[in-house]
Amino acid sequence: MKNIGLIINPVAGMGGRVGLKGTDGREVLDMAIELGAVKEAPSKAVKALEKLVPIKEELLILTSSFDMGENQCKALDFNYEIVHKANSITDFSDTLKSAKIMEERGVELIIFVGGDGTARNIYEAVEDRVTALGIPAGVKIHSPVYGNTPELAGKLALMYLSNGSLHTKEEEVIDIDEEAFRNNQVKTQLFGYLKVPYKKELLQNKKAPTPLGEEVSQRAIALDIIDNMKKEIYYLIGPGTTTRAIMDELNLPNTLLGVDIIKDKTIIKLDCNERDILDILDDKKGKLIITPTGGQGYLLGRGNQQISYRVLEKLGKDNILIISPNSKIVDLKGRPLLIYTGDEVTDKNLAGYYRIKVGYGMDIIYKVSGGY
Repeated sequence: MKNIGLIINPVAGMGGRVGLKGTDGREVLDMAIELGAVKEAPSKAVKALEKLVPIKEELLILTSSFDMGENQCKALDFNYEIVHKANSITDFSDTLKSAKIMEERGVELIIFVGGDGTARNIYEAVEDRVTALGIPAGVKIHSPVYGNTPELAGKLALMYLSNGSLHTKEEEVIDIDEEAFRNNQVKTQLFGYLKVPYKKELLQNKKAPTPLGEEVSQRAIALDIIDNMKKEIYYLIGPGTTTRAIMDELNLPNTLLGVDIIKDKTIIKLDCNERDILDILDDKKGKLIITPTGGQGYLLGRGNQQISYRVLEKLGKDNILIISPNSKIVDLKGRPLLIYTGDEVTDKNLAGYYRIKVGYGMDIIYKVSGGY
């Protein structure tokens, strides 16, 4: 049997829908729970592990207790062994201890579920001595050590474990300062490199910053959007520098890394969470203005979890306005933009071809795909 490791950060991503932009630190986690956040990482782990069911009789999964892996292995009837008893409320030390034990046991692969902080912990524990693969569950994921979606990460793990010819590659482990992130500042740092199973189309790209030379394009797009805004419509302004240009041209305050709502070119609410958005929209007409993440091509599901499948069901596909400097689209080299809300029906309904505004009076047609 092949021994593999499974480490789930159960609280990864809990801050997303409630607008907290992460869950690093007990104080922020408590705040997320108070706002009604629920665990999403364990269910995302199951979506990935389901891809390994065809070879489950060949695997022994070394994991930790409860929602760090035990419950998920049990639910899918995998052969598993508990190698670390986790704290009732887990923290980074549980990840470190689990990974070190798995390295000592000589696992062929460590599958871990979380965000950039979890990847950083895995690197600290094993560096490049063990092949590892991330299942994306965090709010912020800059590191290219993750599969594009849980399902695609599971598919990549299956290929690696079934096919000895799939090679590995060292990819960057990058983390962001969450406190600065909550204050509209993006401060990233390279911590090292993890050795990951490599198949380019299944792994996410590293997030790329917006080049300074794109301000003119962003301003042109913003002026086009403003000139075509309708009265009595609620506009959800998604995160990013391209969408921020709209608020700048309206001379309005904005949340660079959050979701703001305006109507008739005035602020309704800044930095909204999922509940805020649903309460404000209620039975009113709304439109979402959103831009993809540079380098990764994610439209929904990375850093904007406040725009949940419930919000999207209320808005409808025809009320999603995509804006982007043309260079972001060119950099994708034909790969589709990606949507991953966690609700497969919604993601498939939203897939298709969209008109993307790339300048004043300039649109292109481009494909948007669900990550399954």
